[in-house]
Amino acid sequence: MKYGLLTYDENKNFFNVGDNIQSLAAKQFLPKVDNYLNRERLGDYHGEKTLLIMNGWFTHNIHNWVPSDDILPIFVSFHMNNTAAPAMLSDKGIAYLKKHEPIGCRDQFTADILKEKGIDAYFTGCLTLTLDSYKVPDSERTDNIYIVDPLYSYPRAEKTFYSPKMTVKSILNGEAFQLNKKHKHLKKFISKDLLDSAEFINQEPPSNTYSDEEKFKMAETLLNKYAKAKLVITSRIHCALPCLALGTPVIFVNGFDSFVDSCRFDGILELFNRVDVNSKTGEFSATFPLDNGMITKNTKIANLEKHHSLSSALKKTVNEKMNSLQISPSNVS
Repeated sequence: MKYGLLTYDENKNFFNVGDNIQSLAAKQFLPKVDNYLNRERLGDYHGEKTLLIMNGWFTHNIHNWVPSDDILPIFVSFHMNNTAAPAMLSDKGIAYLKKHEPIGCRDQFTADILKEKGIDAYFTGCLTLTLDSYKVPDSERTDNIYIVDPLYSYPRAEKTFYSPKMTVKSILNGEAFQLNKKHKHLKKFISKDLLDSAEFINQEPPSNTYSDEEKFKMAETLLNKYAKAKLVITSRIHCALPCLALGTPVIFVNGFDSFVDSCRFDGILELFNRVDVNSKTGEFSATFPLDNGMITKNTKIANLEKHHSLSSALKKTVNEKMNSLQISPSNVS
């Protein structure tokens, strides 16, 4: 048997390093990686039987679902977005998922829509909660504070000015005139001193620039940085969830108002200390005490530690599935 790991299509302009972080979480459980299989073209794979952990977002290429019979899937942390669900839950799609049930789902939304179709499904949380293998001793923790893609769904200069075509489109739809919106909202709850001194990190670099090997190295570099951070503030779940596993204090900034985004968070948001932001007005509320109404360089928070039961159950599920296939147990425990 071969062992596969998911890789990803880039969109026209950017790619999401969070996808590669999810693949690193899966890689921990594999004795080796023989094949890199593209998430959007799993139906095209033909070759020796390949075990593949099916975690993450499925799928952008709805016309190429279902995966090949030459893929032996382990379904944990599976997310079926509401935009893809109608096509993926065709008769053929339902039969495929029933063949491989129970389906472990990254969010409660996915579990619920699968159950509605008679598929045995349950909520697992995200496999990135098992990335404690990247954790470092407290003695290695620094004073670095990272702000990672906060309110990234807001209009952004890097997208507005990516190309003349996108600039014109942004002017016509009005987004070009809202480029200060993110900073305007952030400065309501993050002190100026912290905004000026923190390191900003972008988990969505330009497309067609990096090889798959470089993307995985980039993902590992980010995990190593987050592991040593004093605090991370982010709107990326695949920054926030790994931080929980790493024991790094993290604040999730939730400013999403689209169901495409919010359906991904069902059952996950409860794991974080959060700042919830009204994307129209910038009004916010926090689930933890602020320093005079702000997050500052001196803000001290402790993670809620609600993720441990999910992490332990995920490790147990994947290892038991591997054992049932007579695969040597992983080093993840």
